[in-house]
Amino acid sequence: MPSIFTKIINREVSGHIVAEDDDFIAFLDIQPLVHGHVLVVPKKEVDYIFDLGDELYTGLFKFAKRVAKAIGEKIECKRVGVAVIGLEVPHVHIHLVPLNTMSDINFSKPKLEPSQEELKKVADKIKAVL
Repeated sequence: MPSIFTKIINREVSGHIVAEDDDFIAFLDIQPLVHGHVLVVPKKEVDYIFDLGDELYTGLFKFAKRVAKAIGEKIECKRVGVAVIGLEVPHVHIHLVPLNTMSDINFSKPKLEPSQEELKKVADKIKAVL
């Protein structure tokens, strides 16, 4: 069964996409830790990041770097943090989280619940740089 991320890639489920190329896609987390929290995903559905081939693995991080720089330009933060957890959805993904404090990347804290309009505004800000 396709993951929720594959459904976003295939446009079966809507997502606030900020960047995309032939191999990767980046979209806002709908329950972000902070505003501007983006997920970067390879289009090929692989469950575990260390099962990616070398080319796809390095390509994922190069793509994530481009997206992180755009986040840093448009979302007020000191840094953009990176996390790879991979337990919640069986499809490789990198979390890019705008950071002002260490607790901004604490996955056990309650998630935000922004409206679709708020998500669209954040996505448009980031897309404007890319």
